[in-house]
Amino acid sequence: MAAVVLVGALLAGCGQSAPAADPAADSSSAAPSPAGPLPASVTKVLPTAYLRLAAAADQLDPAAGYPRSVDRGKTTWTVNPVSDWTSGFFPGELWLSRELTGDQAWTARAQRWTTPIASQVHRTDTHDLGFVVDDSFGAQLQATGTGADDVVTAARSLATRYSPKVHAIKSWDTEGDDDKRGAWRFPVIIDNTMNLALLDRAASLPGGDPAWQDIATQHALTASRTNMRPDGSTAHVAVFDPDTGAFLERETWQGASPDSTWSRGQGWAIHGFAAQARAAANPELRAAAVKAADWWLAHTSPGNRVPAWDFSKPTEERDTSAAAVAAAGLLDLADQVGGADGARYRQAAGETLDELATKDVAPAGPALLAHATGGKPQDDEVDVGIVYADYYFLEAVRRWSDPART
Repeated sequence: MAAVVLVGALLAGCGQSAPAADPAADSSSAAPSPAGPLPASVTKVLPTAYLRLAAAADQLDPAAGYPRSVDRGKTTWTVNPVSDWTSGFFPGELWLSRELTGDQAWTARAQRWTTPIASQVHRTDTHDLGFVVDDSFGAQLQATGTGADDVVTAARSLATRYSPKVHAIKSWDTEGDDDKRGAWRFPVIIDNTMNLALLDRAASLPGGDPAWQDIATQHALTASRTNMRPDGSTAHVAVFDPDTGAFLERETWQGASPDSTWSRGQGWAIHGFAAQARAAANPELRAAAVKAADWWLAHTSPGNRVPAWDFSKPTEERDTSAAAVAAAGLLDLADQVGGADGARYRQAAGETLDELATKDVAPAGPALLAHATGGKPQDDEVDVGIVYADYYFLEAVRRWSDPART
């Protein structure tokens, strides 16, 4: 099966048709057993992913903006400036495609889209440097050994947002804004767990600071004790008093309510806690990832692994990005815990990828997956193709065969 993926990808890069998937496998069948190959439905759509990615990478200009979303009925990417929190995902997809296919033609594409992100590494006004820099320069560093200085500089910038009183990195600078966020003096959003990998990577690089990994671990522990509820579900925002470090309340910006569970936020929790548990060999964080994963599995089921944008709104728009994030996190966690629980998480990840590949591939346009929901309460990017859905789908594909690869 791996050979089919590789040959298909190489032919796709040349504009030729890919070979059919394994004829013994039915692309509409259920996901395989935990020890089995990648679901045939996923293998079948990978050449489409590579074709669409290559076309966009070659035709678009990073100076004009980075792909972010594809509105319903549209066949072109809406692009945002390199300063947008999503700018790292597109080059990240290109690096993932290089790794998945073994085709070195992806290297030049990925470097072309990574290089401009160097303009962001000195920023101290955002917590999103992990998304922006680790998914681009971090991936480049793994692939080519270059870009370490950019990774270290970005980590140093991110670390300036850490409060030793709160034991967390401040997410947004919203104090004084004219909406409810204006009252949040020190918000910590569950998304921020995803940016910690930058600190972990940079901590051991030349010029890095080993204390950065402790910052990452402390932040994850704080989020696991505040953003996460006792039942394993998560709130989008935990609000703190920066003067005393006291936890004040749970809130939301992208969820339906402070007491609901925003589905992508739950996916961030599984993925982020599992990643930091691995990086720090921390059993409390591994237990937090297990709680988040068990809650997810209890509220999804085979054939319905792609949830609504908020679990309290089951009849409203689904969010393929939430499912893709969760699938990638479940594979990491499955490898860490092993045994029956590991098999259960891997099986659910396979079912999720199978459902995405079977039900949610966009029939046309540059994005692979349709039906992502960015910000439903703001009526922003609802039921669209979105760059991070595609990124985490490919990351999950990579983790299927190499779950320990970070």
